[in-house]
Amino acid sequence: MTNNRTLAILKPDCVRRCLTGEVLRRIEIAGFKICALQMQQLTSKHAEGFYEVHRERPFFRDLIDFMTSGPCVPMVLEKEDAVGRFRTFIGATDPEQADKGTIRRLFADSKAENIVHGSDSPENAQKEIAYFFGEPGIPADAK
Repeated sequence: MTNNRTLAILKPDCVRRCLTGEVLRRIEIAGFKICALQMQQLTSKHAEGFYEVHRERPFFRDLIDFMTSGPCVPMVLEKEDAVGRFRTFIGATDPEQADKGTIRRLFADSKAENIVHGSDSPENAQKEIAYFFGEPGIPADAK
C-alpha cells in the first residue's frame, strides 16, 4: 500500500493562522485517510535533514527559519495515487499560479509561506514518511 501513501505537512503558517482544522477537514472531505498525525516543533537539525536536497539553493536558510518558526503538523495520508492526487489537491507552490479551489490558492500568502508540503514522488513519500514517523518497528527519533 506504500504507493498509496504520501507525507503532508501543515506548515507553521497554517498552524499560526489557525487553519489546521479547516485544512484537515478539506483533506478528509477529499477522500484522504489520515493514517498518522502529530504536531511538533522542528529543530534546525531536523528541518535541515528533511530539506537537505535544497541545501545549496539560495532559499535554504529562509526555508529552515520558516519551518522552525512554530509548530507544524506532519501526517501520513492514504488514497489511491496519493502523491499525485494530493499534489493536485494542494496546487502549485506559488498560490498565484495554483488552480482555483486548491489549498494553496485558498489559503497561502506567498510562494515561501504556502501552508502545506506534499511529497513529490512515491519514492520520496516513503523516505519522508520514514523521516517523520520511522520505519515499521523503528521509532523516527532512533535514526
